[in-house]
This record gives sequence, C-alpha cells and structure tokens, in this order.
Amino acid sequence: MQWITTELGEEFVLGALELERTPQGLLPHRLTARARAQNTDSRLAMAETQPSGVRLAFRTESTAIELDTHRAKVGYAGMPPLPDGVYDLVLNGRPGGSATVSGGDELILDMMTGEGETRPGPPGTVQFSDLPSGSKDVEIWLPYNETTRLVALRTTAPISPLPRARRVWLHHGSSISQGTGAAGPARTWPVLAAAAAGVDLVNLGFGGSALLDPFTARALRDTPADLISVKLGINVVNADLMRLRAFGPAVHGFLDTIREGRPDVPLAVISPWLCPIHEDTPGPGTPDFSTGTLRFKATGDPAAVAEGKLTLKVIREELARVVRDREDPALHYVDGLSLYGEEDFAAHPLPDSLHPDAAAHRSAGERFAKQLFGDGGPFAS
Repeated sequence: MQWITTELGEEFVLGALELERTPQGLLPHRLTARARAQNTDSRLAMAETQPSGVRLAFRTESTAIELDTHRAKVGYAGMPPLPDGVYDLVLNGRPGGSATVSGGDELILDMMTGEGETRPGPPGTVQFSDLPSGSKDVEIWLPYNETTRLVALRTTAPISPLPRARRVWLHHGSSISQGTGAAGPARTWPVLAAAAAGVDLVNLGFGGSALLDPFTARALRDTPADLISVKLGINVVNADLMRLRAFGPAVHGFLDTIREGRPDVPLAVISPWLCPIHEDTPGPGTPDFSTGTLRFKATGDPAAVAEGKLTLKVIREELARVVRDREDPALHYVDGLSLYGEEDFAAHPLPDSLHPDAAAHRSAGERFAKQLFGDGGPFAS
C-alpha cells in the first residue's frame, strides 16, 4: 500500500478558532490567543484544547486512512481509568465507524484539590481501513475529551478540501455542550443538531467554564458566524460564582459584547437543562465518591436563595427576563427544559447526577434541530 502524507492546516481542520504548531504536533484551539492570555483557570485552559466539534474534513478516493496524534488523556486519582477518547468517522454525511488511539500523555487530577500530575507518553495512530472505493467526503471528528495534537495524516489517494457553502452555527456552553456523556464526538447534541440542520458547527462548549467571561464573549463576537447560541447558567450555579444581583447585568454585558460584532445575527439564549441537585439548591457543587463512583452533589443552602444565591430555577427566570427586556427581534429564549426535562430524567437519569447519557444527547440534538432550525424556527434558513 502506497501512503500519501498530507500536511494539515486550516483548509483541512474545521471547527477550531486557531491552530498552533507545537513540537508534538498541530494543536487545535477553541479560544483565541488573546482570550487564552487573559484566562487564569487551568480547567478552561485544558477544555479549550479538547477539540469538541473539531474535525478533519476532505474529499478523497482513499480506501484507508491513518492519523497519528499525540493525545493528553485525563484520569482521576483513586478512580479507575476513564475510557479512551473516541474518533468518529463520517463518510458522505453518514457514520463510517469509530476508533481510539493509544499512547499519549496522561494527566491525573485530584478532584478534591484540583492538582494534577502529568505522565508523558508517545504518539499513537488511529486507523480506518476497507473504506468504499470512489470519491467521498470524509470527516474525522476528534475526541471531545482529550487534548489532541495532530502529527500526520496518511491516505492511499490524494485529498482535497471540502467546499464550504453552508451556514456557520457558533455555539457556547458547558460540559454538556462539550460532549460529556455522548457516545462519540460526532454524537454530541450540538453535532447531531448541526448534522440534522445541514450547518457547519463551531463548538465553544467548555467543561465547567461557561461562566460569562468577557474574553469568551469577545471570541464569540469576533468569530464569523451566521447563527449564534449561548447555553448559560449551570456552571454559574455549580461554581457558586455570583449572586442574582451580578448575574443579570453579567448576561446583559455578555450579550452586548456579542452584539458589538454581530448586531443582526440570530442569537439564542438557552437556559439550563433539568438537573435535580441544583433545581432548588445553590452551589457549590462538589464530587461525591461515597458510592465508589464519581457523582456530584450540591452543597449550598436552599434558604440562601432569599439572599440572592442562584439555583437553576432562578437562572431560568432571570434569563427569560433578560431576553424579554432587551427587545431584540433577533434574540430568542430557549427553555432548556424543552431539551431535557422531567420526563427525560425519568427515562434517562443523569448517570453522575450532573451530566446526561448518550440517549439524552440524541434526543436533545433532534429537538434543538426541530425547534430552532425547523420551519418557523429562529434559525430556519
């Protein structure tokens, strides 16, 4: 088999805001260098290098593909190893298989202290073989939960960039938007919604870090997009970051910044999905290992809501009020309970009390596509 090696760059790597060439390979970033320079949170620094929504995209007649990557896999001290990150192959818009890669660095985090230890490892190779003959559009979706440096792409036939004629949907949210709980990177709820709607996704979902940071708002403002959505609230509650007095003005400021660069783009504000531990109980949220598995619990005092502490019910009311008060005809409120609510929780409980499972990702993606992109929806073409 004769392999052809193609140097990767912006024409083949979609969904990233910037690409950084490092000694270990090409690193996709989901925040700009300016935003990264202003960030002081190690959790966000890690999340923005985990390439949720980032994919290699090209047209080729190749019947086999090899991709060398250098990953950084996360593990938790005292817990069994997490499953390997998944690479999803999509051929002509349809699932074409999944694979994992070995090797790479391992970052062991202590969930109680936040400290971590890195154990270095070598690059690995993900392989897809026995592909159908003839010309085809190929997408390789990178793991949403592993920092991934792209080392080399090999095919058995030349590749060419895919045409980019579709609308661009720019989305920001929390770990659920990043993909936690999904079966693979092409099966997170934003990717499924984008596929159903026929749009190109840029996903700025950051685990634990949808916190109304001004630098994130500026990144959204400065990224070309035809449609924008922001899913806000859950991280503000489980981080116990602010009180009601600060939250409303912070949301206004976040939206003001986006509107500075995208004054007329359809913009959706999505409130939190159902999460029983935080519906009536404020944060902070904390890991709970008492059952031998990782779960989360809320540690705030429900009585403190009267003093301005935030719960998900308070957040939903406040987000609806902010959207209503702005009188922006291109601004729309989406109730997160319409994507995952009481009936969904009964059928598919949150496995760790905080994040959904793969079935919930599927149903939420389908509902979002129908509600937002369907006939009469605010994102309809």
